Amino acid sequence: MWASHKLTHELWSDICPSCKRKEGTLAPAKTHQQHCGLFSCSCHVLQESLLSSASGYSNYRGILNWCVVMLVLSNARLFLENIIKYGILVDPIQVVSLFLKDPYSWPAACLIIVSNVFILAALYIERRLSVGTISEWTGWILHIFNLTSMLIFPSATVLAVTSMTPVGGVVSLGVYTVLFLKLYSYQDTNRWCREIRQAKAKTLTRSYSCKFCCLSLDMYYFVFAPTLCYQLNFPRSPRIRKRFLMRRLFEMLFLMQLLVGLIQQVRRTFTWHTSHRQAHTHLVPNHLIWLIFFYWFFHSTMNFVAELLQFGDREFYKDWWNSESVTYFWANWNIPVHKWCLRHFYKPMMKKGINKFMAQMAVFLVSAFFHEYLVSVPLKMFRLWAFMGMMAQVPLAWFVGRFLNGNYGNAAVWISLIIGQPVAVLMYVHDYYVIHYGTTK
Repeated sequence: MWASHKLTHELWSDICPSCKRKEGTLAPAKTHQQHCGLFSCSCHVLQESLLSSASGYSNYRGILNWCVVMLVLSNARLFLENIIKYGILVDPIQVVSLFLKDPYSWPAACLIIVSNVFILAALYIERRLSVGTISEWTGWILHIFNLTSMLIFPSATVLAVTSMTPVGGVVSLGVYTVLFLKLYSYQDTNRWCREIRQAKAKTLTRSYSCKFCCLSLDMYYFVFAPTLCYQLNFPRSPRIRKRFLMRRLFEMLFLMQLLVGLIQQVRRTFTWHTSHRQAHTHLVPNHLIWLIFFYWFFHSTMNFVAELLQFGDREFYKDWWNSESVTYFWANWNIPVHKWCLRHFYKPMMKKGINKFMAQMAVFLVSAFFHEYLVSVPLKMFRLWAFMGMMAQVPLAWFVGRFLNGNYGNAAVWISLIIGQPVAVLMYVHDYYVIHYGTTK
């Protein structure tokens, strides 16, 4: 009997503030009815609805899962209609033709191999500068010539070699662009270290130690490391996790096959559309391909390379999907490029007295140039869609930052991603087929 009274009181004390407050003064035999009365206990407290912002509730995982399920189902319907109307257009053999026109001619691979000349040239210049056999001015001129050649030589080769496919051109120019940014950071960081050494600084951080590492092994570690910013000592992980490595490898292989299949299906059905009225149906599939590519490259591939090289800094992206402004998105979706722009372009301009707005404009201008460079040159046509799309981010960022915030700003960012990038891609695809085949049929 005493146990049942105690249990009754414990149950009521969970919901009755009065019982809970006076629980320490109650005798074991007293029940809730004896203490508070059956009808005097309040079951209501001051609280907000769960979906109100004032409630502080933030666990929306179930709603997120629902959105993912709806996205998959809606796109599955589109792809099913696509397959019913056009059939299965995925051709694994055709993937090889995207990279090679002639099986005995490998221009993209040869162009990538030649990039070692520019890497070794930068290494040689830094060795001469470290021992003082050439002046800083001479070294700077040689570096500028080497870096400029890295942009001109591959683009001229892609435009001149008829056996170079668009995909091969994109891959080779992408490799040269990454190497350009890496070697710029390499010479910039070494120059900073020489300035520190000349100033005879007493206290130096480990990352800016002036013990120069002008060795080929260190240079090529930086070349293959998943970063664009050079430093003399990189953070290293203690060991290679084999299970983690195999999971990333499986994701890379699976998602690559998925991307190739989706791109083939979407590309070949687009060429059969005879009007622009159906172009909007490709916006969501293009956006889905972009999302899959993001995960494949920034998570699976870069983590695989980092784990293989025991590279410790794995911050390749942040929560860009929560972006409430355009500037937050561009600062967080591609961390390696953002770090490079901040370290080697934006901050040096700010130190020279350039105002913040002009520095941001310059960053977007450089980004727009490289976006256009990586698309127009391999396609061998100049339409400036990518350039204008990037520069349009400046007024869009101002508008979203000025008039929208919170969930409205996040919705605006997502709308720009779902519509903006796919529209630019479709414009290039349309123009490419019109130029080379005379129609989009």
